[in-house]
Amino acid sequence: MDGQDNQRNQGIQVISRAADILRLLGQDTGGLSLGQIATRVGLPRSTVQRIVSALAVEGFISTERGASGIRLGPEIQSLGQAASSDMRDRLRPIMQAIADETGETVDLAILEGSAMLFIDQIVGSQRLRTVSSIGERFPLTTTANGKAALARMEATQATKLILAELEGDPAKPLATILSEVEDIRQGALAHDENEHTEGVCAIGYALRDVGGDIYAVSIPVPSTRYPRVKDRLAEVMARHTTSIGP
Repeated sequence: MDGQDNQRNQGIQVISRAADILRLLGQDTGGLSLGQIATRVGLPRSTVQRIVSALAVEGFISTERGASGIRLGPEIQSLGQAASSDMRDRLRPIMQAIADETGETVDLAILEGSAMLFIDQIVGSQRLRTVSSIGERFPLTTTANGKAALARMEATQATKLILAELEGDPAKPLATILSEVEDIRQGALAHDENEHTEGVCAIGYALRDVGGDIYAVSIPVPSTRYPRVKDRLAEVMARHTTSIGP
């Protein structure tokens, strides 16, 4: 291997390591120290420090004093907003098709920190329907979109978020939630049957984009209609989401 090939391979390795660090910070939004990053990506602290410093200069990482002062920076957030807009554009025709076929409202949410952020909606044609507000945040363990998102995460990350949420409102045993999430991970759709809001049920499906963000499409339905239509909704949701991918 000549010097030019060796330099090229070193450059690729640096990019790969930087990507690993960015993904790690995207998973742990509370911030990490240099030592924590080094341990979790399996690199020497000195190597991590050089990469973090370079990423900080470009605005991809924000560094603050303290034990957990390294977080994603504003440039990454800007790129994430652009990707979010692209995903909305990609999913809207599918959401519209589901709404047209079922007559029900179809929601789109993105995982932001430890909650699902509501970012788009197709309002259904049913006279009695459920409508939420753009910008509303939903918990993970009691909503269809939240459970679907948990199933798209690594098990350790999902369990960490579940435990944090249960500290504030232990409405359901941990074992029950973990069992539900595992069923969804194995291919089942996510369900919320009067868990988040009395009188509202929902079916949900989540996907992860190339940047690692998790989105969830859900169909909320008044509880009075849900027993009659839930099988039909599940069939329509499953059929249309096959075109989205994993």
